[in-house]
Amino acid sequence: MICERRVDGLADADNFVPHFGGATANVAFAAARTVPGSAALAGGAGGDPWGAWLRDELAAAGVALDWFRLMEGQHTPVAFVALDGAGDATYQIYGDAISMALEAVAGRLPEAVEACDGLFFGSNTLVGERERGLTHDARSLALALGKPVLYDPNLRLHRWPSVARAAEEANACVPGAHLVRCNREEAEILTGERAPDAAARALLAAGARAVVVSLGPDGALLRGPVDADVPGVPVQVRSTVGAGDCLTGVLVARLTERGYDLAAVADALPEAVAEGARTCERWGAV
Repeated sequence: MICERRVDGLADADNFVPHFGGATANVAFAAARTVPGSAALAGGAGGDPWGAWLRDELAAAGVALDWFRLMEGQHTPVAFVALDGAGDATYQIYGDAISMALEAVAGRLPEAVEACDGLFFGSNTLVGERERGLTHDARSLALALGKPVLYDPNLRLHRWPSVARAAEEANACVPGAHLVRCNREEAEILTGERAPDAAARALLAAGARAVVVSLGPDGALLRGPVDADVPGVPVQVRSTVGAGDCLTGVLVARLTERGYDLAAVADALPEAVAEGARTCERWGAV
């Protein structure tokens, strides 16, 4: 629920408009919109009108829902969002979306990993002990099956007891990752390196095959088997909500389309940066 005008905080917001959301859902939505048939979402929402609306939006975008279900008797969590003068967001979330999503699919995660060509996840499912265990199990299974793992740390520091704990848990998923995508601030938290190039190379040294660091208005860089530096795309910013998710979704789609050839990341990075920029012209992610 986004307040579609600039305010100093949630207390100043006087009107909210429903928008599709959820970090991993945004990635799946953007991927399916870029390359039809490229994404399935494992998770769930409440068995209420909001959950049905989210499911219908995913289906309309072409996201496969074989491992997505609505939880009867549960209410779909809702996030209220206020945007400041720079388009940066303040969130107030009601309900535990992460626990609900994983509870909806917990027993079928191995089936989902085995059926798909690759696995994408973020760090939001690493905070709680049960969710962290399920995430690590899915990651380990994908690696054991030789399937590429695509990882976006996507740190939400307010959910963690400390920055150090967030960095520790997020870094544990870097080794073996086919692609790590993070923003400038996350790269520094994970590696201690302030320069994005140095941070990307530190993540490579930690076991990632390729790393993309998004740089906001300055574009993005890629380090790995192929290096690339892509400038930013000027836009009039309304909201930064979901910009990184949509950038990532384009990369996921193009990697899937090209059989996970990492050269596809370099080829797709200008498109991904442009899509992230276009996202900032909208109030919501998609």
